[in-house]
Amino acid sequence: MPQPTIAIVGSGQAGLQVAVSLRELHYKGRVLLIGDERHAPYQRPPLSKGYLLGEVDAAQVTLRPSAFFSKHQIELVTGTRAVAIDRTRRTLSLEDGSVVEYDHLILATGARNRPLPVPGAKELQNVFYLRTLDEALSLRAQMTLARTAVVIGAGFIGLEFAASAAKQGLEVTVLDVADRPMARAVSRTMSGIFAREHEKTGVRLLFDTKVTRLLGEGGRVRGVETVDGRVLTADLVVIGIGVIPNVELAARSDLAIEDGVVVDEFLQTCDPCISAIGDVAAHVNYFAQKPQIRLESVQNASDQARCVALRLIGQPAAYQALPWFWSHQGHLKLQVAGLSSGHDEAVVRGDPSSTACSVFLFYEGKLVCVETLNRAADQMLARRLLASRVAVTPRQAADPNFDLKTLLPSPSSS
Repeated sequence: MPQPTIAIVGSGQAGLQVAVSLRELHYKGRVLLIGDERHAPYQRPPLSKGYLLGEVDAAQVTLRPSAFFSKHQIELVTGTRAVAIDRTRRTLSLEDGSVVEYDHLILATGARNRPLPVPGAKELQNVFYLRTLDEALSLRAQMTLARTAVVIGAGFIGLEFAASAAKQGLEVTVLDVADRPMARAVSRTMSGIFAREHEKTGVRLLFDTKVTRLLGEGGRVRGVETVDGRVLTADLVVIGIGVIPNVELAARSDLAIEDGVVVDEFLQTCDPCISAIGDVAAHVNYFAQKPQIRLESVQNASDQARCVALRLIGQPAAYQALPWFWSHQGHLKLQVAGLSSGHDEAVVRGDPSSTACSVFLFYEGKLVCVETLNRAADQMLARRLLASRVAVTPRQAADPNFDLKTLLPSPSSS
């Protein structure tokens, strides 16, 4: 009798983690990990920071050495895209013509860069996105030749690149259609602190600004034109305006799609033989105010991978992990526990005029999120408070003399 096979489509953080977790949990069947990039699984967070600056190399961002896969009998297939799923026969077709029979299929297909829909964005050289190792490699080579850079999008990736480029001596301008940096991810208070600190390093920030076209000369980008007629000089342009979940494979297989592949609280799709995890999964989340959400974070990818691995070895549990995120932008280390969307009150613990403080966010009197800047101890405590679902008042959070640890349940009561 052939071994049961678990096939994983996507070899990023989520895909690799579920393969690793299955082996750690002593799963004895075949594990097949399929990635469309030519590289072995690697970390994405360093690409916009240490890797760009030459502080780490490709080997240091690789998640596991090649020997790991053979040792743990994980069949790694790189540079091959999955193109079709036959749910009736339980087969997965790859673009190289091979067909994989599976007992369970896990979609960890992630997301891709959202393209900038303006003239010049596709045609001109030195216009970059920053999500893959190959993109980071190309960008790193051009940074050493450039003097000016324009970043379109003031989210995590855009600001991380801006901090790296400014450290390397480039003149950097960041623009965004929103009225503040990281508008979809953090509170107005934390946005203000980051805007102030980036400007101190020489980064120019332009908000409520829309791009109309990229200007070029000799096939290379030379400037960015905004809707108000300004032209910003640019030797290179980095675009970071969000991502699009890679749902096409699932959609062609008639799985439910709604800003991602729809899964239940166990991360299972409408087909019991198919799960979805990571950036592509539209999942039920206890900490969200919406019925389902999609999270783009290493933590979410790893936790969901472990959740599915446990279910597949017969230990099912609903996914209830607390969301948390981080972004390192030069000397600024942002950590966020919980979800900030929909909050109606914000209180600061610490000095917001410094580079070390925390912002506690509430919705209808309930703590829903804590943002910390260069305060790791606050972040660890915040995760415990939110995961324990204890009551914290705005007054307690704002009082630096109040010990928030006293609100945590004692070990004997848990």
